[in-house]
Amino acid sequence: MTRTRNLAANRAISIEDVAKLAGVSITTVSRVINKMNTVKEKNRVRVMNAVKELKFQPSIFAQRLATGKSNVVALVVPRYEGVFYSFYVLELIRGVGTLCDALKLDLLLHLTDTRAPLNIKGVGGIIFADIIGNRHQLEEALQTKIPCVVINNYIEDLDVPCIAIDNAVGAENAVNYLVSLGHRKIAHIAGDTVTQAAAQRFEGYKSALAKNKIPFNEKLVFKTDYSRGQARQAAEKLIKMPDPATAVFVASDAMALEVMAVVREAGKNIPNDLSVVGFDDNPSGLYGPVALTTVRQPLIKMAEESVKELNQLMNAKKKSAFKKIFLPAELVIRESCKALQAPR
Repeated sequence: MTRTRNLAANRAISIEDVAKLAGVSITTVSRVINKMNTVKEKNRVRVMNAVKELKFQPSIFAQRLATGKSNVVALVVPRYEGVFYSFYVLELIRGVGTLCDALKLDLLLHLTDTRAPLNIKGVGGIIFADIIGNRHQLEEALQTKIPCVVINNYIEDLDVPCIAIDNAVGAENAVNYLVSLGHRKIAHIAGDTVTQAAAQRFEGYKSALAKNKIPFNEKLVFKTDYSRGQARQAAEKLIKMPDPATAVFVASDAMALEVMAVVREAGKNIPNDLSVVGFDDNPSGLYGPVALTTVRQPLIKMAEESVKELNQLMNAKKKSAFKKIFLPAELVIRESCKALQAPR
């Protein structure tokens, strides 16, 4: 025991040290580290005991000894204010993390400010959680031949698989529902239209108006950065208009909840004075005074499908056609909308 402690104190522990203490081969140690099920239980226990005794921290490069590849998956998330309060980001991490664990993949969360190059050394595959100002990072990763998957962004002009939500149709269905309730003056509080999702939801809003022969009124559109602060400002402007809208489609549930709060603070009622539809199906929308009607996007399914696709790419022996998938969004009708006339 003294010899082991001295060894740990004098220099960095290597995989060779673990193998020697456990009395097994380096390959066996690597297989245990990689959670492969081809190791005898007695050898696995000996390796884990040696790892614990030596306080060995496996290098991601050691994973390649057994498999010739890395099982580390990097989830690249564009950094923005409040990222860890984002329902979207938390759902993606939950979905990606759960399936990575099931497939015995190690997850590396990488928050990027879009300007710096990605440190992808030792990474076996990358999931890009949207492309917002960091397309160059995706292109650089593709040039290195590292398997990549993009989620929440449908990319047509690059040879990369992508799994996105059908935001435009989801938004169109939301506005169609409001029209079916007799609303003609429908406002839109948009997210940051730099993002593909917000831009598509705005397009879906305009498309629904056009198909229902309702003139587009730019004064009823309020563009935001997706923050609750800007949603509050938009809602205050909306309810103070001389002839305000009777309904509003909001690009996210978080913003929709802020809109509802502003309406209540002004002494008005949801849905009697204003019908509100959000987008996301954030559970928070269920617990207010009025349950929020929303568009449910399958975030967990999108996250899980991205891991499945990336895992196949990482293990593929030959190149195959890349998947480009639109997942449908579902309108969830609750209490925040009211008919102005009998639904048609």
